[in-house]
Amino acid sequence: MSTETGTETAPRPADGSRARPPRPSNRPNGQWKIDGKTPLNGNEEWKQVDDGLAVRERIETSYAQGGFASIDPTDLHGRFRVWGLYTQRKPGIDGGRTATLEPHELEDAYFMLRVRIDGGQLTTEQLRVIAGISTEFGRGTADLTDRQNVQLHWVEVESMPEIWRRLEAVGLGTTEACGDVPRVILGSPVAGISVDELIDPTPQIEQIQSRFIGDPTLSNLPRKFKSAITGHPSHDVVHEINDVAFVAVEHPELGVGYDLWVGGGLSTTPRLGERLGTFVSPDRVSEVWHGVAQIFRDYGYRRLRNKARLKFLLAEWGTEKFRQVLQDEYLGYALPDGPAASKPATPGDHVGVHRQKDGRFYIGVTPIVGRVSGPLLAELADVIEAHGSSRLRTTPHQKLVILDIPEDRVDSIVAELDRLGLQSRPSLIRRGTIACTGIEFCKLAIVETKAYATAAVLELEERIAGLDLPHPISLHVNGCPNSCARIQTADIGLKGQLVTIDGDQVPGYQVHLGGGLASKDRDEAGLGRTVRGLKVAADGIADYAERVLRRFAADRIGDETFAEWAHRADEEALV
Repeated sequence: MSTETGTETAPRPADGSRARPPRPSNRPNGQWKIDGKTPLNGNEEWKQVDDGLAVRERIETSYAQGGFASIDPTDLHGRFRVWGLYTQRKPGIDGGRTATLEPHELEDAYFMLRVRIDGGQLTTEQLRVIAGISTEFGRGTADLTDRQNVQLHWVEVESMPEIWRRLEAVGLGTTEACGDVPRVILGSPVAGISVDELIDPTPQIEQIQSRFIGDPTLSNLPRKFKSAITGHPSHDVVHEINDVAFVAVEHPELGVGYDLWVGGGLSTTPRLGERLGTFVSPDRVSEVWHGVAQIFRDYGYRRLRNKARLKFLLAEWGTEKFRQVLQDEYLGYALPDGPAASKPATPGDHVGVHRQKDGRFYIGVTPIVGRVSGPLLAELADVIEAHGSSRLRTTPHQKLVILDIPEDRVDSIVAELDRLGLQSRPSLIRRGTIACTGIEFCKLAIVETKAYATAAVLELEERIAGLDLPHPISLHVNGCPNSCARIQTADIGLKGQLVTIDGDQVPGYQVHLGGGLASKDRDEAGLGRTVRGLKVAADGIADYAERVLRRFAADRIGDETFAEWAHRADEEALV
């Protein structure tokens, strides 16, 4: 699970860019400011009975002593999430049974633990602590997520007090890493160091984190609330699919600040966020963020969880009303109009070797599909420090960025990183491939992801080594329909499901083609298209990707991108 998941069933419009507004109903939607706070479903009821933040004390004083069997079921399946804990999938349960079994039948007595890393900013000391926890308490597991977090597995509840002690001793934690709360704040991985940066968003991220994460007035939201802030012109925080996002822009009169976006999100009802057309000065980012979060808390739909994301409220209200409510009810002042940010001129994954503003270098590296390990992370900390640095960043693309490398040490560390399997000059297919947790650990998954995606990358690197591709090809592999791996915004997005091939039902994927977020290779973000009946077996990713990429290379016109080609191509070219 790269993000908290859950199905959403409102229909997707033909153009894929807007979710339809909820149909009028004479039933209340559970909007606190309109309908009152009476719980309209079991999930809302338990959230009001006892806040998720309160379960930390029970974990430390009771459950850690009594073990898994002592955990109250409501705490286990609800409140534990607020502290970054999900039960993981019991081994041996195939994907065909995912939707037929109850949670307690699917789950093992072990947890996925999500370490929250706001802005993706880490020190080597912190990295060593994560590595040690992975090795000692998580059987060496560690995954980089597309939300800049690190996820561990095989964690037992008995270990949690010690794990929290170690994390918090170095300034890390798991507070509100999951659940119906403000999740991790995505930040530019090159904040404060990039030559091209318009503004360093770190102070804004730190202010939001210190003021509002763990605040009980925001710990019962209708659903998850995702945030992103970047000061980099590459738009490197996937801002279009966050509930609230701030993108650096230079106002002709007011200087550098942020363009405000709201209402983005994917899952089964994808909707790209929209600009409110406002300019937010750096000193007002935290209060504007707080205002948007409060709108979600007070006006978000709570009756049906599959319509409880902010995107559904924005679809009903529109940007003009949303802006007016934000200003009138929550800020008490009008935000100035502002310009849109310029189209990115460089990729936003920061892979490769780049000069910093201080003359040193940062190096973006590519673990295959974000899969790392405790021992590898410990060795990485050693390598970084041996080359004169103590800082690194996680990214929203399951990558790592090593900071502050002296020029005369660049070649040496690149070689050492390659030895660890962390390539700074990866193939275009390795660079663009990400995958969610998949059936190995996730209770919602139908299909394996990490292993199949890794195998596909290694095969494709041999098969299409000489193919003329104009840019990294984003291949996103997801184990279920919930789009933790952002399948609708990939060149090739694969949605896990059972598929029928040659009369047999096997694990596989539905194919989405030609999606993408803002980048130098496209004018604007857009969602991928599907081809009726196009399914791929789980072990057939490389075969399909090779076929469609060779057709793209043969058919592309001029400087056409894969997304542009995929949207104009006839269906027969895509199968």
